[in-house]
Amino acid sequence: MRVVWPEGNDGGPRTGIPQGRGGRRRTTGNHVLGLCEPPSESPRPLFIAPPFSTPTMRFLDDYLDATQSGRRAPALADVAPPDRATLEAHLARRRYGRFTLTDAVRPSWQLDVVPQAGYRFDTYLDPAGGAKLPALIGAVSSEDLFETFLGLLGPIGDTVDVVLESTHADSGKPSESFREGIERTVLESVLWDFEDLLLDDGCTGIAVLHPERPIEVQLDEHKLLIVYAHARSPFERVFADLGLARDDRMRFISQGEHLHTSHERFADRFDEMVHRLGAG
Repeated sequence: MRVVWPEGNDGGPRTGIPQGRGGRRRTTGNHVLGLCEPPSESPRPLFIAPPFSTPTMRFLDDYLDATQSGRRAPALADVAPPDRATLEAHLARRRYGRFTLTDAVRPSWQLDVVPQAGYRFDTYLDPAGGAKLPALIGAVSSEDLFETFLGLLGPIGDTVDVVLESTHADSGKPSESFREGIERTVLESVLWDFEDLLLDDGCTGIAVLHPERPIEVQLDEHKLLIVYAHARSPFERVFADLGLARDDRMRFISQGEHLHTSHERFADRFDEMVHRLGAG
């Protein structure tokens, strides 16, 4: 389990606007949130607990120690840290109104961002060339999340490229595996076998891309759905059919302090998924 302070607006993809084979790729490690706004002054992650080897009770001790010893974001410095019972209850909570979280991520106990369903429009601005790419970001309740993700793959086409991302290593640095030119129906069939990994692991992300055009759908490690495409309408219809409301002022769980969770079995499951998809 690891604690992450607000990620703010860190400039979007490391590798620029997504392209097809031979071009620069978007990766699941960076998401588009307020990409046209000025860079944030928010601190980067300050406290990381071992994701696998530390039992929950030890994690609670470490987290409480961190919050009580001043290793906290300046914006939270005046907020009293929780006691053990409060934090345990918070970590156990999955439901916020009609919205249910997966097991992969939890908001901070201060609830500076309250989880909710919905989506918003945004735009990625390539800092190198100045090109813009429209984006759509959505949060979907856990019971609908996986099928919504698969529904968003339809507009990409019958053949797709795939990027699988893992942050299971102790360093927390992402590693990526690629598979090019897989039939979408074959991909979907394989992904059904790894629904638990894709939904409940806070160290796994996936991106599905058009082989030639700048179209990409992500299910990232925060379990947000992120779409990059010049034509957003086909993807927006998927959200509309689910009854999601558009709110361009909506804030997402990754924009506040939050917790990622994972387990050793998910690291093994990720390797299995990479093997099944023939990614490398």
